[in-house]
Amino acid sequence: MPAGEVPPGDDADPAARAGVWQSSPPGSMYDYIRVASFSLDRAGRIDHWSRRAEEFFGVAAEEALGRDPIAAFAPPDVQVRAHERLAQILDGREWNGLVPYKDASGGNGLAEVYVMPSDDGAVCIALDVATLRQIETDVAASQAVFGQSPMGFVLFDTHLRLIRVNERFAEVFGRPAEGHRGRGPHDFLSRVEADRLTAALRQVLETGEPVLDMPLVGTVPGDPVRRRWAMSLYRLHSGGIPGQGGHAGRPIGVAGLAMDVTGRQRAEREAAHARRNLALLNEAGSRIGTSLDLETTARELLDVAVPHFCDLASVDLYQVLLSGEEELTGATDGSGQVRRVAFASAVSDAPVVMAGDDDVSPGEGPVSVGAVHRYRFGSASARALRTAQPQVLDGEGANDLGGTLVQSTLVVPMVARDTVLGLVQFSRAKGSEPFAERDRMLAEELAARAAIFLDNARLYRREHERALILQRSLLPPDDPEAAGLDIACRYLPGSMETEVGGDWFDVIELPGHRTALVVGDVMGRGLRAAVAMGELRTAVRTLAMLDLEPAEVLAALDEVVGGLGAPRQGMARRSKDPGDADLAEVYLATCIYVVYDAVTRRCTIANAGHLPPVLVEPGESPLLLELPRGVPLGVGGEPFEEIEVQLADGALLALYTDGLVESRSHPLDEGLDAFRDSLAGPPRPLEDVCDHVLATLDTAHGEDDIALLMARIRGLSPDKVGDWTLEPQPTSVARARELARDQLLAWGLDDLVDTTELLVSELVTNALRHGYGDIRLRLLLDRTLVCEVWDSALMQPRRRRARDTDEGGRGLQLVTMLSQSWGSRRTHRGKTVWFELALRGGAASAGPSVEDLLSMY
Repeated sequence: MPAGEVPPGDDADPAARAGVWQSSPPGSMYDYIRVASFSLDRAGRIDHWSRRAEEFFGVAAEEALGRDPIAAFAPPDVQVRAHERLAQILDGREWNGLVPYKDASGGNGLAEVYVMPSDDGAVCIALDVATLRQIETDVAASQAVFGQSPMGFVLFDTHLRLIRVNERFAEVFGRPAEGHRGRGPHDFLSRVEADRLTAALRQVLETGEPVLDMPLVGTVPGDPVRRRWAMSLYRLHSGGIPGQGGHAGRPIGVAGLAMDVTGRQRAEREAAHARRNLALLNEAGSRIGTSLDLETTARELLDVAVPHFCDLASVDLYQVLLSGEEELTGATDGSGQVRRVAFASAVSDAPVVMAGDDDVSPGEGPVSVGAVHRYRFGSASARALRTAQPQVLDGEGANDLGGTLVQSTLVVPMVARDTVLGLVQFSRAKGSEPFAERDRMLAEELAARAAIFLDNARLYRREHERALILQRSLLPPDDPEAAGLDIACRYLPGSMETEVGGDWFDVIELPGHRTALVVGDVMGRGLRAAVAMGELRTAVRTLAMLDLEPAEVLAALDEVVGGLGAPRQGMARRSKDPGDADLAEVYLATCIYVVYDAVTRRCTIANAGHLPPVLVEPGESPLLLELPRGVPLGVGGEPFEEIEVQLADGALLALYTDGLVESRSHPLDEGLDAFRDSLAGPPRPLEDVCDHVLATLDTAHGEDDIALLMARIRGLSPDKVGDWTLEPQPTSVARARELARDQLLAWGLDDLVDTTELLVSELVTNALRHGYGDIRLRLLLDRTLVCEVWDSALMQPRRRRARDTDEGGRGLQLVTMLSQSWGSRRTHRGKTVWFELALRGGAASAGPSVEDLLSMY
């Protein structure tokens, strides 16, 4: 058969099947192998040399014709044996074998030669062995790919019909490989997917451009699960040299490589979920817990969760936790009261949530933020609170947060230190992916992280509230009152975290319409300084009730401070903190103590290392009082001095701590000058003066506490004082009753006459019986009525219970029962016994009548 022509076959075109021989088109199988043909005459000489022989051996026909092929092309060492074999062939024997030769490039090659005897000599066909081996390798590789590859290989012809599939493809679609021959895409895919694949096949066949990783979705026989494939398509050509590529030949079909990516996509989704969850946890670590506030921490949790993890979410905490109670009692069955502290939604038509009514139940409508409610015992939320285990709700049971919008809800308890604090609900709306196991684990982790911060915030709130309760108890009343004084005060703690520090002031009413004004400053800041200040303030009040002179009060207080600074017995042994063994530095303080007498308008002042008061007399410039500075309390070893200052009516006395006038931004002298300037000007109400001072001076530095106590002098007018001296004789008792009755009638206190007469009679009688020298009787009228009886004896009266047979001893019992209060104090020349009566609605009017009391005796 002539080279370049092929017999008709099954794959020929219609003209060939009709019996017409035609030339093979470019790219036939002969392009893939090196083949040469020539013939020998009966003498063994070359008498025909084909064009392919010229290409094979590199010898032109005119050079080859008539030559001995063995002498021309065989190596010298095989020529003898080759001539013997050629002689046998010319005798009529066929031969097939391997023959070495020199190719067109001059190199050595090996050819498989087939020699067929003929009447005229012999016909020889030579095939290059290397090419044949390459073809065998390619065929073997093709068989291996089709037979052993885990991916599906398919070959479509130009009519888009399968002409070959590998075993993997056949196995997936449930029929033998041969059974797929002639099938089209619509025979194994759905209509939509088959249309897509058909269009892609046509595109590849027409353009030659490959299609890579085309997604296809379908099912396979016996498996209802939808599979996903990634299919790559490329056009096949008939031309090219093995191992060298080449698309010079005609298109003969499309090859496809299909990979099942169902599992890979699932793994990719899992990996994406894992990356998302990790990112969410990282965000939670940076955003949750930035504040020690319960509500803020709850909102931070929801800011992380919505919308990245869920569509709606809420946080409910036990009400007892928010109220600061020690134990979370009444909540062990999950039905305890909870308060909704936070809610977030990414769904535009979710229920509107606003602060609203208390004590509502979920299921009766959306629970508003701030509302207190209970979960029914059998509900999933109560079960989560009771068991500390998360609950997954789907369908109608998941509708608490968003009504019919919600399709899936995770109810996760918030547990810290083995204590359930509340719960968080994560909900996803319809159309979102329902919660899976990985989501439950993530929700638990988010809730656990938030619970730790919530518990820390709870403990902080509890301790902070304790500290504030303690600190508030250390401050005097907001509007202290005193006889003969207008009082205004301000306190600014140096730290916004506390309400009081080491500075303090106090207004203490003393007998005889006298008032003690105290301002002090404990060195240090914070709670420890506040505790020390509270102890000192209590000590000052106790000492003031003894009615000691100001210098004596500071001397006694100095000893108290020295005791406070000493280590507690056993503290050093019990405490692991070395600083607890020595608190002496904490208990150093400055203090100024002023006693004002409303009758005489005289102040007695003692100072323990404190800044001097500022005095503003009417019409005068403010000035600093010159006082003995003294040493701070706690230093010890130095006596305290006191001075007396006579004040004019309407004068202003300002006591303060160094935080008001000293800071890093300016020295003390500048601050004192600015303080005095702020007090200058026309008289104003004291409250306005305080506000003006704080607005004018630098009080926002936050370096130290600030205490400011201002008192304006309003002395008792002479008509409010009755003062008499009585001789030490029995007739003075009647005289004292007469003077007291006349004075009370003049003041219009008729309802107090009988009580006052009786009590004055008892005190003057005791002065005659137990004292000596002249007796002084004084009545003072201000907010109350005060009666004082003075004598020269130092022995203090002592109340005792009189027996039925005793003739006396009942006088002080009467004083105790009829007066609002009574007491005695030492003076420079003896003692003073006093009692106090309320003007209206007080003890005098509320107690038994004088007649009832006299009947008892």
